[in-house]
Amino acid sequence: MRPLLYLAAALVVMALAFWAYRENYRTQAQVDRMQSVQREIAGLRETLGVLRAEWAYLNRPERLRQLVDMNFERLRLAPVQSNQFGGPRNIDYPPPDLPAPPEDDDWVAPLPSGNLGAPPPRPFRPGFAAPAAADRSPQE
Repeated sequence: MRPLLYLAAALVVMALAFWAYRENYRTQAQVDRMQSVQREIAGLRETLGVLRAEWAYLNRPERLRQLVDMNFERLRLAPVQSNQFGGPRNIDYPPPDLPAPPEDDDWVAPLPSGNLGAPPPRPFRPGFAAPAAADRSPQE
């Protein structure tokens, strides 16, 4: 019985060693992949910085003014003036949506109040104001 136990323990140790070996190589592969992605991100950030610098260089006001002066005859560009802009009154807002009157089956009765001896309040339609207490007659 003892040799069988030793054999089983040795097989378990070998299986665990094989599993650990595989996991180690999987982990190293993932670390290598992560490092390559980080290098790619760093390269893209560097490229983005260069593109932003080029954009800032190309959009200098002096350069743009020179381009406008050189191409004035062809483009006929003029400076923007404040009277070219509209005010808030010029905005065409859509009309507000009015709620449709509810159908007869949409009547909702409010929950009863703490006064159980009083008659129940009249039901009201959603979307419309409930009648004030002074408007109700005592017979209702």
